[in-house]
Amino acid sequence: MALPVVAIVGRANVGKSTLFNRLVGRRVSIVEDTPGVTRDRIYGKSEWNGVPFRVIDTGGIEMDEEDEMGNLIRVQAQIAIDEADVILFVVDGRQGVTQADEHVAQVLRRAHKPVVLGVNKLDHVEQHALSYEFYRLGFGEPIPFSAEHGQGTGDLLDAVVAALPKASEEDEDEDAIRIAFIGRPNVGKSSLVNRLLGEERVMVSPVAGTTRDAVDTPLERDGQTYVLVDTAGMRRKGKVYERIEKYSVLRALRALDRADVAFVVLDAQTGIVEQDKRVAGYALDAGCAIAFVVNKWDAIEKDDKTAHRFEEKIRDEFPFLRFAPVIFVSALTGQRVSRLLDVAKEIAEYHAMRVPTSTLNRVLADAQVSVSPPSKGGRRLRIYYGTQVSVKPPTFVIFVNDTELSHFSYERYLENQLREAFGFRGTPIRIVLRARDEAESGSS
Repeated sequence: MALPVVAIVGRANVGKSTLFNRLVGRRVSIVEDTPGVTRDRIYGKSEWNGVPFRVIDTGGIEMDEEDEMGNLIRVQAQIAIDEADVILFVVDGRQGVTQADEHVAQVLRRAHKPVVLGVNKLDHVEQHALSYEFYRLGFGEPIPFSAEHGQGTGDLLDAVVAALPKASEEDEDEDAIRIAFIGRPNVGKSSLVNRLLGEERVMVSPVAGTTRDAVDTPLERDGQTYVLVDTAGMRRKGKVYERIEKYSVLRALRALDRADVAFVVLDAQTGIVEQDKRVAGYALDAGCAIAFVVNKWDAIEKDDKTAHRFEEKIRDEFPFLRFAPVIFVSALTGQRVSRLLDVAKEIAEYHAMRVPTSTLNRVLADAQVSVSPPSKGGRRLRIYYGTQVSVKPPTFVIFVNDTELSHFSYERYLENQLREAFGFRGTPIRIVLRARDEAESGSS
């Protein structure tokens, strides 16, 4: 299911990035005591009392109309507000209510979204009375907390989780293969969906930003049901919006949460750009089965090696996705578009594949014979046994004597051995090493 979204919003330098880093459990946002450091929306996952949700860190909303960068930051924050289920409005308790806070409050009232008001930088209980002033902003009880030290963040999260929408019970076909078409703006995602459907079911325009929402469309072929998800390339049109290519991110993330397969759509004419790598990285993080779809192939002058060279370029630029197949298509002419469903079905089957434990352990045993595990300080890594613990993506736990003796190159070797033995075309696989005591193993 798509995770609900919490946007952290406020004026500059009130501690939004510090709070974001605390919620996601690692230092993702750059934290610096300078207004405007966080320019783009930054995304992460968090969980409180068993409720998972996405968190967006935004740049500070300022009022200076002359500041071009400030305008871009304000646009990014507005997009986060548009996409959020709950807004976490952060203010500085030490400074009190400022004119900028009141400006942000006006913006949030227009959004008509649930707002939780957090008063930051109140490190001690005796300072909590400073939060009362913020009642005048009109968002109910202000919650005092300290993002830097963690005090009060539990109360803040209790309020956030209480405001999140309840998970809906969707009657979805469990056997349906959900395919998310993701990519930067104007690469032809909607055109590909329409070509597969055989009709204009999704609005298509050469203007980047036509697709505003993630649209789910069912399709059945040869007894198999597919759900095609066309994700937004840009949130909306307008001169300021057209200058930033990141508006697809949140819609794509939410689509990927529910997808079995991600088609990363590339533009054959413009080639590979940095944004393509970010988009593909989101698909990998989500654990989807993945294939590259190179669109507009009809517009390229070709010889008998053009496709091979383009695929090699993909392998060089996306070394973390060497398992992903590449399909060259044209939404305009329909060239090879019908193959997309066949590829989706194949990689979805690998994505959901289970390997018998006995077969898995034979492969692991053979792998150790072929290449000895690494050693350190006179001790060698020993693999006792492995088991598959989940699918979508296939995830394996391998029990060893000491995880510190492992090396990433050997784990990559084990992954390659699993792929050679079982295929796993188009799907990431995850390997988790766990230590098991020698006494428990019964080995000396």
